[in-house]
Amino acid sequence: MQDLTKGNPAKLIMMFTIPLVIGYLVQQLYNISDTLVVGQTLGVKSLAAVGATGSIQFLVMGFVQGFSSGMSIITAQRFGAHDMNGVRQSYATSIIAGIIMSVILTALSLAFINPLLRLMQTPADIFVEARVFIAIILAGTIATMGYNIISNAMRAVGDSKAPLYYLIVGMIFNITVELILILKFGWGVEGAAFATVMAQFVSIAASHWHISRYTDTLHLTWADFKLPKVELRQHMLAGVPMGFQQSIIAIGSVTLAAAVNTLGTDAVAANTAASKVDQIIIMVVMSFGVTMATYTAQNFGAGQYGRILQGVKVALAMGMIVGTILGVLEIDFGRDLVTLFVGQGQHEVMDLAQLYFWANGPLYAILATLFVLRYTLQGLGDVKTPTLAGVGEMVVRSVAAFSLVVWFGFFGASLANPLAWIGSLIFLVPAWLKVVRQLKQKIATEEVAPEAIQELD
Repeated sequence: MQDLTKGNPAKLIMMFTIPLVIGYLVQQLYNISDTLVVGQTLGVKSLAAVGATGSIQFLVMGFVQGFSSGMSIITAQRFGAHDMNGVRQSYATSIIAGIIMSVILTALSLAFINPLLRLMQTPADIFVEARVFIAIILAGTIATMGYNIISNAMRAVGDSKAPLYYLIVGMIFNITVELILILKFGWGVEGAAFATVMAQFVSIAASHWHISRYTDTLHLTWADFKLPKVELRQHMLAGVPMGFQQSIIAIGSVTLAAAVNTLGTDAVAANTAASKVDQIIIMVVMSFGVTMATYTAQNFGAGQYGRILQGVKVALAMGMIVGTILGVLEIDFGRDLVTLFVGQGQHEVMDLAQLYFWANGPLYAILATLFVLRYTLQGLGDVKTPTLAGVGEMVVRSVAAFSLVVWFGFFGASLANPLAWIGSLIFLVPAWLKVVRQLKQKIATEEVAPEAIQELD
């Protein structure tokens, strides 16, 4: 565990972020292993089938990630306020809420697979494989929810290393089982999906073992699950808006995927392969934002407002520098990475992927700013502004995708992402400037004691 309310903000943010970066890179290997193994062993059509479901996964799994992150903000605030009974109560409530929401999400998502795939204009030659793959992934929603809740709880109390260790365990299991199911048993895309779900259960088991042995703060007993209804309501109110925020963003991605699908199987394959490379960079940049959610929540709980302002400045500088460097590397070397997914000789797919990199690579500094401000506001308990920012991102991405694809083809569709980032910042920047004024006023007047902190308006 790590108390982020004491010590040098720059050092704390960097040391907390590094395990997150590695963890998110490993997490991407879950998806990359699917596309890599599928693309190399089953061919471009199967690769496109898996890729065509990416936006649906984002729609559901994005809600799961946002929902669990929202609840962990409460956990982190209580940890910052040194309310250890409250920390355990928050973790137990998150588990109960996660089970309830998993059942709801699984039932709804499985019922709407076919309509969503048709809405996205999934090509007929990959429709069946895409449906089989995504159905298995969605049936395992509870595994995704479980891992996100337990890993976010560990991060909330300052431990960003343990989630990394057990994610690696799951990743190794995932790749091993995936290869066995596809190459030895000939399961096709079903093998990739089953391996992914089973690996998440392995990560949950390993993480639970770690908590029971090393993290007393999160060590629960049956008594911790005897919760007042107000606890469940509080956590639902924190988690559901953030879940919807992520899903709103995902709707824009579904729309973008639908626009790309109109361009044919090569375009879908190129978008799939390029987006996997792109997601690696996005996860690295996003790590600074995720760090700020925990850092801000802990310091807000402790009444350390000046440290919040310091931390945001540091995180913005770090994120923008890293994003710029990675963008240059993507443009220069991304094409080579695409060959890992589609193999040699797929020149049309590789040319389209390079257009994707030119559209996105130069603007990762903007994305870094988006993530730092969004997660900082969430750490302060503001769910309204990030949700509005998500709506802005969705609208811009959707409109840009279908309008620009008509004029500029695949390159136009690829421009929808950076334009959506700008659309999100239109809401985030003014909200953050308002928060800065509020925090400076609190620092100057010292009217609020740490134990009497309320959420910012």
